[in-house]
Amino acid sequence: MTTDTSYPIGTPGQPWGSAEVALWLSRQTRKRSYAANVLSEIETLHERFDVEQYGRLDYQGDSYPLLAIKSRDWRDELPVALVTGGVHGYETSGVHGALQFVAQHAARYAGRVNLLVAPCVSPWAYERIHRWNANALDPNRSFRENSPAQESAALLSLIAPFRDRVLVHIDLHETTDSDESEFRPALAARDGVPYAPGEVPDGFYLVDDSAHPQPAFQQAVIAAVAKVTHIAPADSHGEIIGSRVVAPGVIEYPLTQLGLCAGITNALYKTTTEVYPDSPRASAEQCNAAQATAVCAAIDFALANVGSS
Repeated sequence: MTTDTSYPIGTPGQPWGSAEVALWLSRQTRKRSYAANVLSEIETLHERFDVEQYGRLDYQGDSYPLLAIKSRDWRDELPVALVTGGVHGYETSGVHGALQFVAQHAARYAGRVNLLVAPCVSPWAYERIHRWNANALDPNRSFRENSPAQESAALLSLIAPFRDRVLVHIDLHETTDSDESEFRPALAARDGVPYAPGEVPDGFYLVDDSAHPQPAFQQAVIAAVAKVTHIAPADSHGEIIGSRVVAPGVIEYPLTQLGLCAGITNALYKTTTEVYPDSPRASAEQCNAAQATAVCAAIDFALANVGSS
């Protein structure tokens, strides 16, 4: 783990201004295609599901339609299960795990729950394998009223009509080695604060809502995913990424207070998944399967316990 606190953009101790953001943006390059990798997969789902465009991102000549996949048999009397992926565009299995869930598992929930899946919330960042959007903003700290992030504002508008009817929301993420090698150092440089190196956990874990914890729900998801990939252990301090482990593979954040995607509804059951794709013990296929399994376990638990909490 590196302890180098330097970053090639900015002056230590000083937050970035427009010049630094422009320099950072000039260094971002397209590494993969949203159209080829994501939109093409969504296209194959049109025969079985409704697909809704809920917004469009426009960044310096690049334009990206924002698409959500919905149950074709949507019924207003049913609860809603919300699945989001790719809020951080570089977190690959969040996107493709969400799509795998729709393609392979969503049909069995027909008539039981309304499904709404936004598989790639941040397509500009998906193409550049980055955490931020083109304005050097983290969408997953921007889910609030009058959001400065287009990605966050569009998703908030999509769910606004039924945010109080969402029973379960599962937001699919990854924790990667690049969090420590690039993204956290960049964040410290952008904000003009010292970079304190951390430890990347080896394995899958969940982030519960500290304001409204649901430990049995979290453990049901952990138990299901443990059959697919390994669960992250606590570090020597009893923590994962600086937060106390409250149960095997589970930590807690104040989701709404931090502007996190998992806090955008009043769902009784909510969680953020974190897959570790850089582990020598996990393949890309396992990571996608872990995400899809987590979604199924979350919805299954919510439906089995609706009205009991």
